[in-house]
Amino acid sequence: MSDLRDFLRQNVWAAWVLFIITLGLVVVVGLLATSILERRVEMKTAVKQFNPINEMETDSAVWGQQFPRQYGRYLETKEMDFASREGGNVPIDMLERDPRLVVLWAGYGFSKDYNQGRGHYYTIEDIQKTLRTGSPQPMTCFTCKSPNVIKAMNEAGVENFYKGKWKDGVKDMVHAIGCLDCHDPKTMKLKITRPALNEALERQGQDPSQLNHQQMRSLICAQCHVEYYFKGEEKYLTFPWDKGLSVEEMEQYYDEARFKDWVHGLSKAPMLKAQHPDYEVYKMGIHAQRGVACADCHMPYRREGGEKFTDHHIQSPLNNIANSCQVCHRESEETLRQNVFERQDKIRELRIRAEDILVQAHVEAKAAWDAGATEEEMTNILNLIRKSQWRWDFAAAGHGSSFHAPLEIMRVLGHSIDLAQQARLELNGVLIKRGVALPVIMPDISTKEKAQAYIGLDMPTFIREKAEFLKSLTGGTNVKD
Repeated sequence: MSDLRDFLRQNVWAAWVLFIITLGLVVVVGLLATSILERRVEMKTAVKQFNPINEMETDSAVWGQQFPRQYGRYLETKEMDFASREGGNVPIDMLERDPRLVVLWAGYGFSKDYNQGRGHYYTIEDIQKTLRTGSPQPMTCFTCKSPNVIKAMNEAGVENFYKGKWKDGVKDMVHAIGCLDCHDPKTMKLKITRPALNEALERQGQDPSQLNHQQMRSLICAQCHVEYYFKGEEKYLTFPWDKGLSVEEMEQYYDEARFKDWVHGLSKAPMLKAQHPDYEVYKMGIHAQRGVACADCHMPYRREGGEKFTDHHIQSPLNNIANSCQVCHRESEETLRQNVFERQDKIRELRIRAEDILVQAHVEAKAAWDAGATEEEMTNILNLIRKSQWRWDFAAAGHGSSFHAPLEIMRVLGHSIDLAQQARLELNGVLIKRGVALPVIMPDISTKEKAQAYIGLDMPTFIREKAEFLKSLTGGTNVKD
């Protein structure tokens, strides 16, 4: 120490430098301590201000009075300004983008109307306006669209809710997906509110009450972003998970249940329609294997002032790379974006190839029936078409699938192509036997309108009927902003 003092006496400038550095460190430490104390006070204040919310409060605006940051970000799901390679939040007519879909879903509602889903803010408006809903549909179709479902199930009972008619429930479904769908109003903890998920987990031998917080940050999404079907005459919403989550395991479940969603309008194949198996595909990808939850990417943490909270602007991570991807990945935004696009582009090639072959198979099967083919000749062919399209749809139904599990999706699409080609080979034999000239001439389905005309859809009537239905609702559409 004496050497240091001697040095400082002889070098006054060094003493001043040391003094200024020390003073700066004291100021920084003081500011840091003050900031920490302020943040702790803010956090304590936030906790003290929270009061339990009514257990059946379906209006998210009421929750927003106590949680303005979360609610404010949720309202941003009304934005429609981001388009990515495979989706985003910009409205897209998927049948117009890819008219093959009309033929693939001939005889099913999706051939009339299929638009890319917008943000959660629009769930009620979109289900009311789509041409797929109307008199025949059950109340089950509302299950994932509104927190009013929770209240209705509580009052009528789950089974009675499912048995109801969609058109009769429109007047009660007034709020879009919101706070009550995911949170316990007394504690704010994440809560599974849809019975189908709890029932599926219990059939797998899992206890939903023992799930940890990180598991819940994915399973809350799995209440809706999942494969499901309407079971029995009562249209009871059920997840086909009893044998597992893979495309083959769910297919086995459906086959043993002798289930079909519809009979194809051209080929007469007993078809399966994949809904949106986002959770199942996610479970097969690298992020799930590393313990990353859906909310980590689609609802990353956000900090404002002294509060850290989950960002309720649920959206594509590609529109929020800095807060989503770069928390773990150190590459640039452009590099990460191109990594995603590369996988999506390669998988799109396979998906389009599968669609082309399946369209040909359906058209050729119709030609075989028209030429007098028998049930015995066609049974195996139709089963191959069913299996192929189920795999294609499993891969295509979720716009994020090519990112969530690219290796699995490539495998599934490869099998889809193989099965469709097998069906076409057998069809060739039947067509030749029946004297049909090969190749069968394919119809012009270059636009949505041409494809819908080819499968015999009376679109003006469907559009008029939907317009009349919407007019019958109070105010045109029964949606509360």
